[in-house]
Amino acid sequence: MANRKLGRTADHRQALLKNQVTNVILHGQIKTTESKAKEVKSLVDSLMSLAVAEQDNYEMADKKVSRVKLDASGKKVTETVTSKNGKKYERAVREVVTVQAKQDKPSRLAARRTLMKNLNKVKDEKGKNIDLPTKMFDELAPKYKNNKGGYTRIIKLGQRRGDAAEEVILQLV
Repeated sequence: MANRKLGRTADHRQALLKNQVTNVILHGQIKTTESKAKEVKSLVDSLMSLAVAEQDNYEMADKKVSRVKLDASGKKVTETVTSKNGKKYERAVREVVTVQAKQDKPSRLAARRTLMKNLNKVKDEKGKNIDLPTKMFDELAPKYKNNKGGYTRIIKLGQRRGDAAEEVILQLV
């Protein structure tokens, strides 16, 4: 996964790089040391070029979805049902609906799995999962559609106080 050892064991280094790649994709930039930034830059650029190459490789397909039926005000429609032992309870009424959904073609599916392998799972402030591969395909890839590479840049900040390590900002262009 990396060329530089960064003074860490292999599994620690891979976890560190995976975290930093995830943060660059999620936030658009990170502040780190120069040697880490150079490693993360190559990883982000390769994942971004994969997303750009596969961004339009899907087809729209009809899918049947079973969901709870809602009334005009948006509340669940319920029905009263009697159980085997004679007790009555409320049950939500379900409906089967056909919806149009994106279906990945095989190469895009492989790319999505590669992205998922190289990015951590992330949650927002409310605790909902953020789908980073979809973010890369739908938001970031169209932005870089005409670029042949160079999706990130390194801006030098100077030496860090304490250990005098060269600090940089790695950001998406």
